[in-house]
Amino acid sequence: MKSALFTGAAVTLGLLLASIGSAQANAESTGSHQPTPQARQHGIEKAGDAYMGWVQNTTTKSAAPAVMAPAASVEGIDVSSHQGNVNWAGQWSAGKRFAYTKATEGNYYTNPYFAQQYNGSYNVGMIRGAYHFATPNDSSGANQATYFLAHGGGWSRDGRTLPGALDIEYNPYGATCYGLSQASMVAWIRDFLNTYKARTGRDPVIYTNLDWWSQCTGNSTAFNSTNPLWVARYASAPGTLPGGWPFHTIWQYSSTPIDQDRFNGDQSRLVALANG
Repeated sequence: MKSALFTGAAVTLGLLLASIGSAQANAESTGSHQPTPQARQHGIEKAGDAYMGWVQNTTTKSAAPAVMAPAASVEGIDVSSHQGNVNWAGQWSAGKRFAYTKATEGNYYTNPYFAQQYNGSYNVGMIRGAYHFATPNDSSGANQATYFLAHGGGWSRDGRTLPGALDIEYNPYGATCYGLSQASMVAWIRDFLNTYKARTGRDPVIYTNLDWWSQCTGNSTAFNSTNPLWVARYASAPGTLPGGWPFHTIWQYSSTPIDQDRFNGDQSRLVALANG
């Protein structure tokens, strides 16, 4: 009787310790992605909530800047879980002809609205693409590229699917440059890009802005001849481009009433980018 009681107590104690250990592990994982106070001001309440241009959005929610379109351009938008189910017919009627949808973040999050957003834009006739919000402090570039590809970030030469985009910008969960040196950041980005290209044959688009790229990569020029630039600048012009890129491919120029993007070329060039 004493032996059975002892055995039962030991099992109960073991289960309790395992439960505590699991709770501690989950707390540590969640703790590493606690949004900063600044991020919380922009609707980032938990891991996975990050979105393109979240810092720029602080100054442009009240009114969109007056932006003159070039002679040849195509209007588009980018969306994430913050937009929920998107009225794609309405966006088409508003003149939008391409859209990027957030697919993943780090190696821990997938957008629950991805299918509605990614397929919905395609179904109304738009050219669509997927983007990955990078968190370089969590895992390698190769790991996150693989995660992205496994959760909607792939590419096919159908004339309607754009190459995946790497969203590399301010960290909403901590240190601006994710605790990496400039050299380490460049190496991380290269690891992501190389992995994606090896799997798809396409060079991903890089979404960033001049300030972050200068701070965190030393304004690296390593990718300006291979990867299309998607520059973020909420103003009347794209301004000085980061990394020595000779021109931008996409410009995110506003967040009102939804993130607004402009392709630098006509529809035929957008289709050419999709086809590779």
